[in-house]
Amino acid sequence: MPFEALDLYRIEDELSPEERIVRDTVREFVEKEFLPCVVEHVRQDGSFPLNLVPKLAELGIFGANLQGYGCAGMNAVAYGLVMQELERGDSGLRSFASVQGALVMYPIHSYGSDEQKQRWLPALARGEAIGCFGLTEPDFGSNPAGMRTKAVRKGETWTLSGTKRWITNGSIADVALIWAQTEEGIQGFLVEAGSPGFEARDMKGKFSLRASITSELYLDDTPVPEANRLPGLKGLKGPLSCLTQARYTIAWGAVGAALACFDEVLRYTRERVVFERPLASFQIPQQKLAWMATEITKAQLLALRLGRLKDEGKLHHAMVSMAKMNNVDVALNIARTARDMLGASGIVDEYCTMRHMVNLESVRTYEGTHDIHTLILGRELTGFDAFS
Repeated sequence: MPFEALDLYRIEDELSPEERIVRDTVREFVEKEFLPCVVEHVRQDGSFPLNLVPKLAELGIFGANLQGYGCAGMNAVAYGLVMQELERGDSGLRSFASVQGALVMYPIHSYGSDEQKQRWLPALARGEAIGCFGLTEPDFGSNPAGMRTKAVRKGETWTLSGTKRWITNGSIADVALIWAQTEEGIQGFLVEAGSPGFEARDMKGKFSLRASITSELYLDDTPVPEANRLPGLKGLKGPLSCLTQARYTIAWGAVGAALACFDEVLRYTRERVVFERPLASFQIPQQKLAWMATEITKAQLLALRLGRLKDEGKLHHAMVSMAKMNNVDVALNIARTARDMLGASGIVDEYCTMRHMVNLESVRTYEGTHDIHTLILGRELTGFDAFS
């Protein structure tokens, strides 16, 4: 049966015709191209359907909200709806697009030189090049300021040494944006695949995000030309501004995962007969479905308002933290509840709910954990920094 999105508050009426077309186009792509193949990739460990990259590029998904350089130039709400539909398919699909656009293309677009923009942005938009974002380290996730990766300048060349972990697309990337400590603060460097001393190794054994490639990056005195340093910004503000863009996509994407679980369990409870009645006719399932619908509706409204504020240039990072924290938490609890309501059927991959559930465990952790976003909001509300 075709997917039917929950829309109790007529949010559809708040979307422009262009925004609806964008959403419906990506929804159709996910239905026809991605969902038929995702289970096979999940059954493998760290397999992503790379054959779909040209089709994603053709839809204008990579760097969709950026202007120029072959990018689609969508507004923030249309961009968010794209991420919602991608994550309705799988968090790994949204992560692929999110890393490419928000974590690689955005910083090049915002902080790169003209030469870097001309070289990389059109290729990344067309899917002819794949990028990854190297910030997290084995011992520094929530505290990126403590990173140990170093960059030392020697004339017109920088030498980078360090390790990055939990890097989406690392082993298939043509370029890695590596953040490193320098004498002048944290700076970003575009490290090309095949550079001496640079190696990417896939991480295996994941229970979550199995349809996504996750890697460790190793840099051992890797030479990087000065021309590959992002000149536009120094300090932690650079990578944090990229994370704000990525967290925005997660706030929308989590809604997509929740919608997928709700749609599946609603259909199941209508059709599943217990004690000679449909499961959906009993009070406890109805209470759970009503709670899910209410939380999804609140998450939809939060994401929509966030998108409108972004389009108006009024976005603040604390707003993004609230939306990421709330929407992922809601989606994960909905997935857990839906899996329980599916009974034994909920543990097999014929159903999507458990796949979303285990994916959302990772989404709750990356791009700032639930607790970190709580503290970001706490600092914004009180003026006191509780991080240390």
